[in-house]
Amino acid sequence: MFELLAPGGDVDSIKAAIAAGADAVYCGLNKFNARNRATNIGFEELNGIIHLAHTHHCKVFLTLNILVLQAEIPDLISVLNKLSNTNIDGVIVQDLGVFYILSHYFKGLSIHASTQLNTHNEGQIHFLSKLNATRVNLAREMNIHEITSLISICHDHNMLTEVFVHGSYCISFSGLCYISSVLGGRSGNRGRCSQPCRDRYVTTPQGKDFPLNLKDNSAFLDVRALANAGVDSLKIEGRMKQCDYVYTVVDCWRKQLQSFEDADRPNDHNRDLYKVFNRDFSNGYLKGEIHKDMFIDSPRDHSIDHLSEINKYPTLQDLVNDQNSLYDEKMDILAEVKRRISPLSIAQSPLNLSISGKSGSPLTVSVETRGLSFCVCSQTNLEETTSHRKQKNKGLSLNHEALLKELDFLNHTEYVIENLCTDELQPGISLSFKEFKNIKDRIFSELNDSKERFRHIDVPRIKKFTHAPVKPSLAVLIASPDDVDLNLNTSADVFYQLPNGFKHDEAALADLFSNNTHLIPWFPSVLIGENYDAAVDFLRKIQPGRLVTDNTGIAFESYKKGIPWIAGPHLNCVNSFSLCCLKENFNGNGAFISNEISKRQLKGLHAPEDFNIFYSIFHPIMLLSSRQCLFRQVVGCQKPCFDEECLHRCSKSATLTTMNHQSLFIEKTKGNYPCIHHPAHYLNTDIIRDFPGMFSTFLIDLRQIHTEANMEADKAGIIRLFENLLNDQPDSEKAIRQIIHPTTNSQYKKGI
Repeated sequence: MFELLAPGGDVDSIKAAIAAGADAVYCGLNKFNARNRATNIGFEELNGIIHLAHTHHCKVFLTLNILVLQAEIPDLISVLNKLSNTNIDGVIVQDLGVFYILSHYFKGLSIHASTQLNTHNEGQIHFLSKLNATRVNLAREMNIHEITSLISICHDHNMLTEVFVHGSYCISFSGLCYISSVLGGRSGNRGRCSQPCRDRYVTTPQGKDFPLNLKDNSAFLDVRALANAGVDSLKIEGRMKQCDYVYTVVDCWRKQLQSFEDADRPNDHNRDLYKVFNRDFSNGYLKGEIHKDMFIDSPRDHSIDHLSEINKYPTLQDLVNDQNSLYDEKMDILAEVKRRISPLSIAQSPLNLSISGKSGSPLTVSVETRGLSFCVCSQTNLEETTSHRKQKNKGLSLNHEALLKELDFLNHTEYVIENLCTDELQPGISLSFKEFKNIKDRIFSELNDSKERFRHIDVPRIKKFTHAPVKPSLAVLIASPDDVDLNLNTSADVFYQLPNGFKHDEAALADLFSNNTHLIPWFPSVLIGENYDAAVDFLRKIQPGRLVTDNTGIAFESYKKGIPWIAGPHLNCVNSFSLCCLKENFNGNGAFISNEISKRQLKGLHAPEDFNIFYSIFHPIMLLSSRQCLFRQVVGCQKPCFDEECLHRCSKSATLTTMNHQSLFIEKTKGNYPCIHHPAHYLNTDIIRDFPGMFSTFLIDLRQIHTEANMEADKAGIIRLFENLLNDQPDSEKAIRQIIHPTTNSQYKKGI
């Protein structure tokens, strides 16, 4: 019924997942994956892992789920060339440029949409389908009803669905978390997250030391609901975990699914899951009960504490005895897992090749491997090698050394050449290169279930268009009706930030835009359920001349309706291929470049023809956005659960202090999810000088968001100062820095 999809951070954990009965395992190479802190695997190990997994009827998915910088594209193409001649079952992707490259040049690889894309509405499913995704990992913040509503749409587009059912929760919406990137230069979108949400903070007024720390996700008792929803794959998080953890969790889940399938009676206890690392468990998101009990004020292993909760010990010694027993059991589990995986080998299957032939007869290649043997013969006859022929390079001279070199490609598959016998091959003969290539293709196909051998491609080139120099324009972002007249004394475009909670405000927003036709709507990153439906209805009503969106569902709707649209900065565009993806697949008109990347990382990036590049040079720095209430653990909240009423009505702010005494600002505005912001605003005037002629528009964000930044001028005055900057007015930059402080552009210096 379900596919059970397990994590594999290293070879032993992959073996443990297979031994415990996983139907599929996902793992990462040493680069291009979102768990760079895991041990991961080398490419030389991958084919052996695929062979082992397939022998045990287990699929292997490779994680390529990070943002890929422009300078890394050649390395990525090299990896994809190698992958195309493996039997990998799918690649997991976040970067829109990687989607573009895969769907255009590597069509033999099955594309899976990563959780980093935060897929939570119907339009996003259509967007991913157009990019040839065959599977999507749905956002882990969604409840079972929201999941159910998307599954039929996925299936209508021949896309399978994955749902995370066990492992760590993130406090932030996936793919929209920048706290590690901003505070420490370690981007979660690059697999380098330092997990500041698990850090200790100065004790809050609510007495919490770890106020952002969530319990672990577990839907162990929700199997029936997941089955009724039609979920295809149950995904376990944990590529940072060791083999004993992976084995225990997969084994528990396998038994749970077996009990459900065999007797329609899932287990009602999960005690074995508490024997390995956990932070206690919650199914709050899946149940749609985003309550205070999802938090736990400790990021450490909860296994021992769980004993105290379920047992009423009469004496301290009884507690200590049970703790010691659990430690011993953990060691026994590890020893047992090691014993079970020790026979499992990731060695490639050995090939014995025997090559024979003489002048005037075909070349014969006999192939033997475990459980398979076959012969391949040339369709033309061998010829004696002549010096003239050799000089003309019309044929391959067949000798042991040359054959080993020509057949080396087999060593980069699930097989490895163990023996090559040429005793029956006449010396001094040759075969045309074309015919020998055909022989190689036929050998590859026989060994790989009739799969065709992939021809390596070079790095695709994107034509760089030379545009006439154009002075960049200014754009302003606002979020209050009180600011709609800011354009009266400026030529700047005025973007208006729309809320996450669209349903409640749709009518008022429609009136606002009808009465102020100069406003350009800016759609937010997260639009779930009825709020997405309301946003689409709003789009239909006002028919804007253009728009900005941080949500790919709205991007798809704009494309479908023929509305010019611009990709917002939270679509995380960092390479030229991502811009091509938006232009060629969805007729996008432009895109903001991610503020995560540095000056050095921006070099070499350019846009396709008739496509504009935007950049935000001044804005409050959002560190994360969450569907959970961020005030519970800090200043408290009277409501037990965060719900739609909270989304629409709540307006609140608070301060969280790191252990090095840096203040972080929590803010919840009406209609929006809670966010955490950096104390300083982002200000990057350097980029104007560093990349002349590259950007068509620079944005300044004048939304009223509480940080430590002081602005000693009104908004109209700030606009004039930035206009002076773009018009090369003397001392304009100095004037800006005098009235706005503190500011930072550390991301532009550090990058990702």
